[in-house]
Amino acid sequence: MTINEKREHRQHPEQTKLDASRATFERDYSRLIHSPTFRRLQGKSQVFGAGTGDYYRTRLTHSLEVAQIAREAAKSLVRSYPEVMLELADNPGLVIDPEVVECASIAHDFGHPPFGHKGEEILDGILERFIDKKVKEATRGKHASPEHLIKVRSGLKNKYEHFEGNAHNFRLIMFLEKRENIDGLNLSDAVLLGINKYPYPGAVLKKGLYQHEWEYISGIRKDWGIPDSKKTLEAQLMDLCDDIAYSSHDLEDGIKAGKIEVHEHFLFDPYIIRLIVEKVTTLEDGIWEGWTKEQIQPKVEEVLSSFLHVWKDKMPICENDFSRTRREVKAYWVSLFVSNLGVITDGNWKKVTFVKENVENEDMLRTVSVLKSFAWVTMIKDLRVQRLQKRSEWIIHRLWDAFVDPETSKSIIPSDWLQRLERDQLKDKPMWTWEHMVIDYIAGMTDAFAEKIYNELYGLKVGSIYDLD
Repeated sequence: MTINEKREHRQHPEQTKLDASRATFERDYSRLIHSPTFRRLQGKSQVFGAGTGDYYRTRLTHSLEVAQIAREAAKSLVRSYPEVMLELADNPGLVIDPEVVECASIAHDFGHPPFGHKGEEILDGILERFIDKKVKEATRGKHASPEHLIKVRSGLKNKYEHFEGNAHNFRLIMFLEKRENIDGLNLSDAVLLGINKYPYPGAVLKKGLYQHEWEYISGIRKDWGIPDSKKTLEAQLMDLCDDIAYSSHDLEDGIKAGKIEVHEHFLFDPYIIRLIVEKVTTLEDGIWEGWTKEQIQPKVEEVLSSFLHVWKDKMPICENDFSRTRREVKAYWVSLFVSNLGVITDGNWKKVTFVKENVENEDMLRTVSVLKSFAWVTMIKDLRVQRLQKRSEWIIHRLWDAFVDPETSKSIIPSDWLQRLERDQLKDKPMWTWEHMVIDYIAGMTDAFAEKIYNELYGLKVGSIYDLD
């Protein structure tokens, strides 16, 4: 197969030729945009709860913004680095196609459960505690050695797995979505690998894929000859553009909401700076490896000074209009970051990153990291957001309690989910347990739908029985 044939290959042969006139990646884009999962992103939190106001970003608007940034960045990189063009690349994973990057960006947050990252944390915790309970049941009354406990837990972990948004992303795209008589959207291999930010099985890295999806993805990677742990250039670009959007757009929302004040007293409040420094120390980014809090603080202060300086420069240009200034400052940071993207050699592979004088610009990577952390500590840590997250914790736990017993809950779970479970159990290698099916069902809910089901089960506001699920 040629490089192009490998990139356009699909897991399942196409069943219809009606759309044969459209290019492969155009069809992928259409399938993503028209999928129910994409529409549900409008009801999932970005930072503030979905439905908080008509201005703030949801997962849907965030994904569209990432897609726009990534598409334009891809076009720019193709112009500057012709070796990433299909005709010149020597590996399918070293190509940058703007359409593929756009598709990957559209789909990159499909796997987020209701209530943002908090929902992800809660669902994973539920499964962890369920596995702990199963370990105790399996070893009750026995004098189990530490080695035996580890073996029992490993077996149960292999059976029930875990919950993680990136892994659930592929569960949706490759299984839960429906197309003709196959499971999943049947996307091209290039788009699938473009979405794959964490190219590992979940047993190796928690953000990696579940066994069912990893079996196919790892096969593509092997066929393409992608080195272990390396991502395609398109996946790298999508991931970086996600960070660019987050570091600039979420700050705009924070300023609009009054959670961030752009003046010296707020930006250089020792408490705010300390929170940002502490957040940075929790990040897994290699760019901070070996840095102490004392080394991180000056960089934090430098970035906040730059943010204030840009704000003061833009304010008179925007006729002292606060709203215009807020948008122009956002545009400044996005433009700065995108204009500094480049492609460099990375051992036996290549890397999309910020580049200065033909080497990686780690200082700019740290700037993005600080701005992301700034957005996190001023908004996620906000009192009202924390209250919303506490409420979401109760809701998800109670939904799990309602659905976890198959004997009592089959009558309150949609029949199409039960039918898919039955079909899955007939396979030689079933993908689902009842418990993970329940987790996947809850994870697909929007914030509002999760609240609706919670209220129907436990609350006073039940709505009408004629409301469609």
